[in-house]
Amino acid sequence: MDPISAPAGAVHDLSFLGLFLQADPIVKGVMILLVVASIACWTVVFEKVVRLAKAKRQAKAFEALVRSGGSLDGKGTGISAHVVAAGLDAWRDQDPTETRAERRERIERAMRGALGLEVKRLKGGLNLLATSGSTAPFVGLFGTVWGIMNSFSSIAKSQDTSLAVVAPGIAEALFATAIGLVVAIPAVMAYNKLTSDVGRIQSAFTACIAVLGNRLARERSLQSRAAAE
Repeated sequence: MDPISAPAGAVHDLSFLGLFLQADPIVKGVMILLVVASIACWTVVFEKVVRLAKAKRQAKAFEALVRSGGSLDGKGTGISAHVVAAGLDAWRDQDPTETRAERRERIERAMRGALGLEVKRLKGGLNLLATSGSTAPFVGLFGTVWGIMNSFSSIAKSQDTSLAVVAPGIAEALFATAIGLVVAIPAVMAYNKLTSDVGRIQSAFTACIAVLGNRLARERSLQSRAAAE
């Protein structure tokens, strides 16, 4: 029964569950949609937190390897392994006509390409956070507007405008907007934080790629000179 048209003495449940159960079917659908979006967003957030923590460790290990001049094998998994493997493949590709600068650019381009693919994987799912953050308040507002329209319609039918009659229906309608904000605010904050983390990881790898590219190009030049002698 619509709470607005309920008898004046009826007791309305203003708890979260009560507001949901007493809401109009369309408002209920909006609430369910927002709850599902919230669950999906938090799933993405937790997955990205784990992956980015691993990527940060790989970036630090990659930087230590490049700075120390350690041996490279390109084996294993992870961002650093894929970047090194791409660099070594380009390093093995000999072209006697190219200069050292051209060789270095080719090696770095190969590593940047591998890094770009890995960064794209890291960003997967972040669009869901951006979309939820920008649309959830409006979806909740739609539920609120729909609920208020039904409330005014019920008021007109019952011809009773007392606060006791109006308040429950308005509360149910506003509850949809509240859920929309609960979905949107964490989604926007998480999107900004995770995007920033991805950018820092990419920058760390890019800086090391420049150093590693110069090293590989120099080693290839030395090998070419030794072979010529």
